[in-house]
Amino acid sequence: MKTALIFPGQGSQYIGMGYDFYSDFQSSRDIYDRLDKIMSKSLANLIFKGEENELAMTENSQPSIMATSIAILAALKESGKIDNNSFHCVAGHSLGEYSALVANNSINFHDSVELLKIRSKAMQESMPVGSGGMAAIIGGTEEEITAIISDIRPESKVFIANDNAVGQVVISGEMKAIDYIVKNSKILGLKKAIKLSVSAPFHCELMMTASITMQNAIDKFIFKAFNVPLYSNVTSLPCDEKEIKQILVEQIVRKVRWREIIKNMINDGVERFIEIGPGNVLTNLVKRASKEITSISISKVDDFKKLDNII
Repeated sequence: MKTALIFPGQGSQYIGMGYDFYSDFQSSRDIYDRLDKIMSKSLANLIFKGEENELAMTENSQPSIMATSIAILAALKESGKIDNNSFHCVAGHSLGEYSALVANNSINFHDSVELLKIRSKAMQESMPVGSGGMAAIIGGTEEEITAIISDIRPESKVFIANDNAVGQVVISGEMKAIDYIVKNSKILGLKKAIKLSVSAPFHCELMMTASITMQNAIDKFIFKAFNVPLYSNVTSLPCDEKEIKQILVEQIVRKVRWREIIKNMINDGVERFIEIGPGNVLTNLVKRASKEITSISISKVDDFKKLDNII
């Protein structure tokens, strides 16, 4: 059965994520110890017992989520639940693309953290904290939401940032526009609008300075040939190591095409999805795409038993 590993992005973080893996697996402990050394601060302490609002800051959440995903993957490998022959393709939602690249042996963990230090700092500094944000829109088509934000845009900038699933789109932009849509969602004909736990408006033109910063930095890093196909956030199609640098640059300002990624993976024969990282958001999105597909999330040690029935 063709299997995809998928990795969550920003907003999935929570205090205590990964602690059971840190406690139970030496390989996971090594990942968090290496994270602290590369970051030159005790990020693991923040992850395990810090304050939610501090963890949600972009400079902290991005490397923390990636490290947690890789710590879980390391534990899966240490326990013999997964190896490099257990999956046939990978994808990651926004930030999760970096986790997917590590899982795909294209970049090592150290370089992924270093890239995310650059990316997260640049994204955080693109706008003052509190001046921009994101919201998940439940209900309404992409066309309907485009019409709503077109009416608002003369007053403030707001864009579609993520196409996650049929009936779930994420918008990104200036906070006054986000707040207006969240407050008036019913009047605007939307089922629900939920502000996300992020500290900047990702995947829109407001991040252009961050994209330029990444463009100037990424050539110093080497990406090796992929072990398996990686489906890109920017195109929703498989890419290769020759394209990935430009994709990571464009990804910062371009819409995440997650609905299309899952559709394309299924069309290419994927029948089983394993989400590795904090939470189960991507698992639920896969289930919305198809009732016939097996999709599970591994975010706690207790979740390992889910694999006994599918692998």
